[in-house]
Amino acid sequence: MIHHCVFIRFRPEISAVAKQALWAELQALVGEIPGLHEVRAGVNARYEDLDHGFADGFIAVFDDRQALAAYQAHPAHQATGAKLVQAALGGLQGLMVFDLDLQ
Repeated sequence: MIHHCVFIRFRPEISAVAKQALWAELQALVGEIPGLHEVRAGVNARYEDLDHGFADGFIAVFDDRQALAAYQAHPAHQATGAKLVQAALGGLQGLMVFDLDLQ
């Protein structure tokens, strides 16, 4: 199983409603993209002050690298991903991606 973790520094003007819409788009991909089991998203609880400004994020769980690759190439993911990049502070600089391959 691959846990695809994406952490985001949203631009200050991005509202909670806009964030929820992005999370809903990502969650809608479950069942549409084979091998994608779940997407969980939300605000960092900040139990430790080590987030370096990445205050929001999501985790998507995939069967394997092939399922992650299918997700990355899927037009619906690319459209939502473009919206995330646009909403992130500094574009791609406002995103951090971390893939855990937990076999």
